[in-house]
Amino acid sequence: MILYFLALLLMTLLGSAASLFLKKASGFSDLASLIKNINLYVGGLLYVASAVLNIWVLRYLEYSVVLPLTSLTYIWTMLLSYLILKEKISVKMIMGIGFIIIGSVLVSFPW
Repeated sequence: MILYFLALLLMTLLGSAASLFLKKASGFSDLASLIKNINLYVGGLLYVASAVLNIWVLRYLEYSVVLPLTSLTYIWTMLLSYLILKEKISVKMIMGIGFIIIGSVLVSFPW
């Protein structure tokens, strides 16, 4: 069971990394430069990998658990945007992440 939750964590990390690469690809000036941008393809590949992993996880975990836990992607996104894009983290963002963590714990553990 722990393997599936680790796979779910990896899935959310891949999805967040995919968004980061697509953000980097968004600085194109014209369509030709976008098509030549490696970040577009890396981001797309990571999204596909995340989707395949999502399908695999859904074979073994309940949908009502997997879907809410995909919100962990927001945590990875905040961390990556802070570390790589040098974006600022506000108190409201930290509080939101706290609520996501609390909700994820409440949803994922059988009480």
